[in-house]
Amino acid sequence: MKTLKLAILGYGNAGRAYGKLLVEKMPEIIKKHNTEVKVAAIVTKTKGTLIEENGIDLAKAETELADFGKFRDGTSQGAMEVAETVDYDVLVELTPLEIFSGQPAISHIQAALKRGKHVISANKGPIAWAFRELRDLAAENGCLFYYETTVMDGAPVFNLADEALLMCKVTEIRGILNSTTNFILGELEKGVAYEDAIEEGKRRGFVEADPAMDVEGWDAAAKIAALMNVLMDAGTTPADIDRKGIEGITAAQVESARERGKAIKLLCGGIIENGKTKGYVKPEEIGRGDIFASIEGTSSVVSITTDLMGTVSIVEHGPEIEQTAYGIFSDTMRVLKNSC
Repeated sequence: MKTLKLAILGYGNAGRAYGKLLVEKMPEIIKKHNTEVKVAAIVTKTKGTLIEENGIDLAKAETELADFGKFRDGTSQGAMEVAETVDYDVLVELTPLEIFSGQPAISHIQAALKRGKHVISANKGPIAWAFRELRDLAAENGCLFYYETTVMDGAPVFNLADEALLMCKVTEIRGILNSTTNFILGELEKGVAYEDAIEEGKRRGFVEADPAMDVEGWDAAAKIAALMNVLMDAGTTPADIDRKGIEGITAAQVESARERGKAIKLLCGGIIENGKTKGYVKPEEIGRGDIFASIEGTSSVVSITTDLMGTVSIVEHGPEIEQTAYGIFSDTMRVLKNSC
């Protein structure tokens, strides 16, 4: 039986859900692919690091985190040390996003690729800030580099472009990609106060303690930059995106739009003008007949316009952490399929 060994950097909610999914699906993976997926290392910032090159007992690790809040036999080795020294086949980059630089995740990925290791990233920072460099480095070293989870969790956006839109040139991207702002705008339309919408989102776990990065449009800017970089080879960054968040939108504006048969949504877009790419994030009024007006709560949508296939739209309805975990898992299966 073949073995695929992973090193996981970052093990928050998404990482733990991914670990559970690996345990659940392992018998099926072995049966279908004659390959056992083992986790050689798990690195966390505050809960310790586990290294077992013959495979960590993921069920035991989850029990320790649930019961003690940390790994009982964890070490203090950091993410970069693990990326550079541990014996693994695939680096799974799940560390928290640093939205203004993409670091240190970019450096983690570079270290793995230089060693000839495949990489899966759920961290959008490297795709938004250094995609061309990382893509080229992967190609130079014969490595696979997948990042489905960086936009719309497990929805097959990049996979769609890779596998189903062959030879198509993407000419425009348009989407609602930030759950927090979409939820807030929807609540305002229902008459809920802004502060109450924020608190409800925090209670439900999808609004950060400080929602500024969402409300000011930075998260959406990182996502549209990532989409443009992969689908349009834009070479852009979040700082290049023409960005305006929803902090200036009032309940009165939302109500006025509703009375006129419209909805206010925070839209992201990428277009090609005069041979150059241009990205934006901004609140817009859209008619009720537009598919984007139907995107409610934490759901999201992206429309990809191409020269050969026209416009294709993908809607993700009310994602939970399991969908994020599945995105990482699906990339793992792609690596397994294409490397083992």
